[in-house]
Amino acid sequence: MDCIPVPILCFQCGTDQNPCHCKVVGPTIGFCVTVVMAVVCWPASLFCCCCATDTGKKVLAAPVDTGNSISNAIPF
Repeated sequence: MDCIPVPILCFQCGTDQNPCHCKVVGPTIGFCVTVVMAVVCWPASLFCCCCATDTGKKVLAAPVDTGNSISNAIPF
């Protein structure tokens, strides 16, 4: 993912999901969701001391996985 974060927007160029080969809305929403989820999920997994288990590792990876899913779901 070639995402260039600007203070408000995130541009992804070189994609084949739309005719203009650039995405703005999907990567921007995905980036915002990743940041918000990271603020919640990462401290929660560290304070619960479950980061060494498989479930804890899935919780630590959840923000990035969700952000990528949202970014790929919106084609513009």
